[in-house]
Amino acid sequence: MTRRWLFADQLGPHFLDDPAQPVLLVESKAVFRRRAFHRQKAHLVLSALRHRAAELADQAVFVRAETYAEAVRDLGEPLSVCHPTSRAARGLVQRLGAELLPPRGFVTAPPEFVAWANGRRGLRMEDFYRDARRRLDILMDGTEPAGGTWNLDAENREPPPRGVTRLDVEEPPEIREDDIDAAVREDLDRWERDDGITFIGRDGPRLFPATRAEAVERLRHFVGHRLPAFGPHEDAMLAGDPFLAHSRLSAAFNLGLLDPLEAVEQAEAAYRGGRAGLASVEGFVRQLIGWRDFVWHLYWYFEPGYRRANELKASKPVPRWFAELDADAVEARCLSDVLAGVRDRGWVHHIPRLMVLGNYAMQRGWRPGAMADWFHRAFVDGYEWVMTANVVGMSQYADAGRMSTKPYAAGGAYINRMSDYCGGCRYDPKVRVGDDACPYTAGYWAFLDRHEEQLANNHRMRRPMQGLHRLTDLEALVEQEQARGSRAP
Repeated sequence: MTRRWLFADQLGPHFLDDPAQPVLLVESKAVFRRRAFHRQKAHLVLSALRHRAAELADQAVFVRAETYAEAVRDLGEPLSVCHPTSRAARGLVQRLGAELLPPRGFVTAPPEFVAWANGRRGLRMEDFYRDARRRLDILMDGTEPAGGTWNLDAENREPPPRGVTRLDVEEPPEIREDDIDAAVREDLDRWERDDGITFIGRDGPRLFPATRAEAVERLRHFVGHRLPAFGPHEDAMLAGDPFLAHSRLSAAFNLGLLDPLEAVEQAEAAYRGGRAGLASVEGFVRQLIGWRDFVWHLYWYFEPGYRRANELKASKPVPRWFAELDADAVEARCLSDVLAGVRDRGWVHHIPRLMVLGNYAMQRGWRPGAMADWFHRAFVDGYEWVMTANVVGMSQYADAGRMSTKPYAAGGAYINRMSDYCGGCRYDPKVRVGDDACPYTAGYWAFLDRHEEQLANNHRMRRPMQGLHRLTDLEALVEQEQARGSRAP
């Protein structure tokens, strides 16, 4: 049987053809020399890789090398590889002569996506998601969607409950570090001290699964205890509760520890068994077979140069305070807290990513490709395939609508409605000009003014543009935001 080369995001059993298949695992130091990753992301990836090597024992050859190519050439055996998750890795596999297999760890196969996408004027996740539901017979009652509605997102946009600082949900099983984690931490300390390798963010206890067993336990707990509460407040933000009822499983899926279909099947079983409401289950399922698969396929379907898309001509560099996660430099409470969450955990959920971090970057005109790179490096679940369409297309609207229908721009009113941040902030979300002017509110109107010509024909932006034309203080607002620029607000 050909030895299977597993990358560090292919660590689940579904990446092997046979439980006894011989394996190659490579830990490449060059990966961490090239770019500054979050310290906790580096720890998680190395911990997961080394845990898998320990589980496989003599079944695996585990090589620590400077580069992947060095390890593969020294091994000198025929290898097969499940399709990697980046173009660079795919090119390396091809240059080294390994057998390239179809991808695993996703629900829709590439030919199915291409058949769906070819000939469409616009690629929309909702259309793809409905097609996947039908093909896979997920949450379907015959030919109709369960409950008669495809998308229950409207029921999953509730703000946080009034007067609470945390959702009343059971905490997941604690991650217990072991000797492998201790060795990883010692190595990372030594790399920083002796090898000139740098990281961003703070070290901390490992918060996310690094083994299949940990991931399976977390999934089982989420479906049994947190999924019922997930849907209604999945878009909410609480300063004292960064996790709310989210699954905390994105990193486990992206390491390949879980197959998304097993999670979807467990969630649907909870709905069919009356243990979780349809809105929560549908929202979770949509994230997995909808958004996750959609952005994976867009990474390969769009041209390689898509990552450099910049239709809004955003040319400013990502400022140092943001790039280096200096949350203490920020007075805006929402941005400070979310940036601190990235610094301290390497993770915040999808709404802080989109509506606090991405929204602010788009308002300020920071380069989309640089933002995609930052998200890739700063988040424990960040990979090139994850962040290219999510950031360049959706968050920064740099493709002018190829995969989303409008810019995800919003002022302080949205953050005030969906969080408890504004009550303790020195800025007022209702004020757009002056010392107390919310940088999100003012930044929103300045963004619309700057891009009025490009957004004029977008029917979803008609009402905001009408509001822009009614502002009596627009000139002062634009001057104020030009002066603020990319300084920490």
